[in-house]
Amino acid sequence: MINPTPHTVLEMLRKLPPKDRLMVISLALPEIERNLSAKPQPRKSLRGLWKDLRPSISAAEIDATREEMWKDFPREDVA
Repeated sequence: MINPTPHTVLEMLRKLPPKDRLMVISLALPEIERNLSAKPQPRKSLRGLWKDLRPSISAAEIDATREEMWKDFPREDVA
């Protein structure tokens, strides 16, 4: 079978009589218009993707982690 590239399809279409060319185009055009006018599927939001994997972090845990991160700031050994 021939690899259906746009170039090979056009070459095959040129070999047809004008009446058959018109028939091929009239059959293909509505399908092409449907494909082009179809709206893309909406993407699923990633918000809350991991919400079922573990309990949420509490404000106290955030505060404790923040305090631990900043306890040595500014460092005296860095000039």
